[in-house]
Amino acid sequence: MKKRHLKWVFALLLTGTLTTLTFGQDRQLANQYYRDGEFEKASVLYEQLYKESNYNDFYFDRYIESLMAMDDYDASEKAIKKHLRRDPENVQTYVTYGKLLERQVRSEEAEDMYKTAIEKLPKNQIQVTRLANAFMTLTKYDLAIAAYERGAEMLKNRDVFAYDLGELYRRKGDIPKMIENYLVSIEADPNRITRVKSILQRYLNAEDYLEVQKQLYAKIQEDADNPLYPELLSWVFIQRKDYNGALRQMRALDRRYNENGGRVFALADIAANDGDYAAAIKAYEYIVDEKGPQSPYYLDAKRQSLRSKRKQLVSGYDYTMEELRELEKEYEEFLTEFGRSKVTARIILELAELEALYINDLDKAIELLNQMIAYPNVNPNVQARGKLSLADYNLMQGEVWEATLLYSQVDKAFKEDLLGHEARFRNARLSYYAGDFQWAQAQFDILKSSTSKLIANDALDLSVFIMDNLGLDTTETALKLYADADLLVFQNRFGEAFAKMDSLKTSFPNHSLGDDVLYLKAQIQKKKRNYEEAAALLQEIVDNHPDEIRADNALYQLASLYENQLEQPSKAQELYETLFIDYSNSTLAVEARKRYRILRGDDIQ
Repeated sequence: MKKRHLKWVFALLLTGTLTTLTFGQDRQLANQYYRDGEFEKASVLYEQLYKESNYNDFYFDRYIESLMAMDDYDASEKAIKKHLRRDPENVQTYVTYGKLLERQVRSEEAEDMYKTAIEKLPKNQIQVTRLANAFMTLTKYDLAIAAYERGAEMLKNRDVFAYDLGELYRRKGDIPKMIENYLVSIEADPNRITRVKSILQRYLNAEDYLEVQKQLYAKIQEDADNPLYPELLSWVFIQRKDYNGALRQMRALDRRYNENGGRVFALADIAANDGDYAAAIKAYEYIVDEKGPQSPYYLDAKRQSLRSKRKQLVSGYDYTMEELRELEKEYEEFLTEFGRSKVTARIILELAELEALYINDLDKAIELLNQMIAYPNVNPNVQARGKLSLADYNLMQGEVWEATLLYSQVDKAFKEDLLGHEARFRNARLSYYAGDFQWAQAQFDILKSSTSKLIANDALDLSVFIMDNLGLDTTETALKLYADADLLVFQNRFGEAFAKMDSLKTSFPNHSLGDDVLYLKAQIQKKKRNYEEAAALLQEIVDNHPDEIRADNALYQLASLYENQLEQPSKAQELYETLFIDYSNSTLAVEARKRYRILRGDDIQ
């Protein structure tokens, strides 16, 4: 008796296993037929699977899809009605029915089915989401929105579908409603803020950010104690590059929560990196003045404030000696407060640059750098940069041997680093100044492959320049005169440089260096801040030497002068366009196109 019972159990298990295997094989085969477009075969198997699976929705949908693909609308409608009688609460079936009716151009009946689906929605979050997704699959965004909004109303929870509604309104292009729902979704779940910011950055333009700003102001009035709104508002100001507006919000948050200035410092860095030095200085000085030495950002805020003041001053093109002296005084006060050591080495490097290149006190700059380089445990990179600057300033004083010694030290210590490439470039340039053109050109040719775009471009320019002019005069006299003038410009000995170039022009009136002489004279006038004179010289190159190697550089610099110093943006835009069209192979073409688009008003990310 026991054996017979075991046989019966085994038979049942075997039958179940075989049934499962057969079902799985039929499912794979049906899916394969469906993918291959053999809908007649697929429909037969899906109908069978639908019945065997206790009327599973997936197999039903595939069965109807297969029938509709064969234009068998009668069988489709019959099956849908039968499915509805079996499960009248399955609202997605009404969407399937509507889709079938649309295929038959029975639009009004289809709309009725879609409305019925929404009307019959159960008070169930999962069912609401499924119905909305069914409408989204058909790209019926208004109906998907209606489904979510009815679901939120029934569940008495406006937050539950807010993120999904934001996404739907985005797809529809309804920016105000999109923003409204995304803000509601953040209220419900603040962890979404990063995701929502990313979406807004991707899809909003400058005008749209004003809408975000308006809605956030309304939110702040409704709930002034919620820190989420001013934080997001400050982010909106940053997107609009309104750093003063962002600073107001950041200061308010910092004071309300008695913070240490961290968020204000982060904003200051963003503003400084974007060139809004005035806003950056305000932010840094807030930390210095209101947070004081106890703030962990105090030292860095003072340091960055100084740097921003220097950049603001020297990029303004119209600074006075009084302003330079005032900045020099602030640097000295900083060093008095924090001492002269490895900690303040970068500040000393900046002060030396201010003394050498703007105040024209080379002796003081050299003294500062000699002291800084000798500090114990100074950062090797800062020390190396100090040596490069010291070499430059020695060269400006005519100390060629001292300059090449320092360049070589940095080259040796940072052979595979960009600092080493920079040192090698400056040493090669020194050889060019000295008239050793062939050795200099060989070094420039090597540096053309530098990973630094700036070094590579400068090396390429000088290599092509030497190659273009070397050998045209068997004595190399003309090129040597030009290199002498170039060195005099580097040393800020402008009168002697002009005399040297005039001598070159007199001795070699038809030499190919004519455009180069004009270009170098333009650089002198720019250094002297005689921008009209510089523009005239560059225009002469553009007009009379359009095929020479200086032409693209002259065109770019001329456009830059009109954009920044001469305040003629339309003229600048025209010149940038000429550059990227007529000199499309120039290394400056990409940047020229970018500047052109900015001046045209394009939204550049």
